Amino acid sequence: MPPKGKGKGKAEAAEASDGGSGKGKKGGGGGTAVKVRHILCEKHSKVMEAMQKLKDGQKFNEVAATYSEDKARQGGDLGWMNRGSMVGPFQEAAFQLEPSTVDRPSYTDPPIKTQFGYHIIMIEGKR
Repeated sequence: MPPKGKGKGKAEAAEASDGGSGKGKKGGGGGTAVKVRHILCEKHSKVMEAMQKLKDGQKFNEVAATYSEDKARQGGDLGWMNRGSMVGPFQEAAFQLEPSTVDRPSYTDPPIKTQFGYHIIMIEGKR
């Protein structure tokens, strides 16, 4: 998932990040940054196939490498992302998750819908 504002005008990105309410939401989990991995699929059916692979015990990074349609195909690793740099629904979900590992991931179920598609999100750290 590209950082907010890339490929979109600043006003569109700001609106997307707060759901169009004009005011960003605070809350969710603590911290100011999360180390994020995700699986991004345009179609709901494809993201659900990926979700089933995770439920069957496949490692998150392997499923991401196979199913994710974004440019960060290195196991879905987006690196450390600061609060405010992600679109609203993605950010809210990321900060509510507890850190986990690719071997035993704790991820968003159901997937999170944004203007980019459907995301399965996990985090590996919070700071």
